[in-house]
Formats: sequence, structure tokens, C-alpha cells
Amino acid sequence: MLRPKIPTNPTPTGRITPPIVVEPTAILPATPAQPLTTLTPATSRPTIQLTPGTALVLVGAGTAVVLVVGAVLVSMLLAVAITGASVAVCAIVLRSLLASDAKRR
Repeated sequence: MLRPKIPTNPTPTGRITPPIVVEPTAILPATPAQPLTTLTPATSRPTIQLTPGTALVLVGAGTAVVLVVGAVLVSMLLAVAITGASVAVCAIVLRSLLASDAKRR
């Protein structure tokens, strides 16, 4: 009843390009490079140095980003809360109107 049908691969139609013939190339041994006589020692200090001024700028920028993101998130939360409260008030008013209309009949 529910037997899967295995598709058959059709034979290719249209133009078939002939295979590309790759000719071997000669491999030449590489000449070894001369080792450097003077090696520069690796420095142990970091490449970016923070001065007290740049540290204060980074702290100030981070604080500003946190405050801006916090203000945006709080405003979104307040918008959702106000919308929910107004929908709840509308639902109470509609329920009251419908209940008073049903009592008159």
C-alpha cells in the first residue's frame, strides 16, 4: 500500500563536453632559503596600551551605551504596560455596556 518509489537516474541529454586532458608538469626542487642571522625578540608588552585618559573614555562610553539601551528597554516595557492597561479598561467598559444592554431586554 505505502511503498516508496525509488527514482531512476535518467541518462544525460544534450551536449556532453569531452574530458579535459591535463598534461603533467615537471617538478623542480626548491632552493632552501637562507636563514636570517638576526632575530628580533618578541616583545612581552601588549600592542595597545591604555592610558588613564583612554580608560576613562572607554568607561564613559560603556556607561553611556548601558544607559541608552536601558532607557530604550524601559520605554518599551512602559509602552507594553500602558497598552495592556488600556486594552483591559476597554474590555471592562465593553463588558459593562453589553451586560447593561442584556438587562434591558
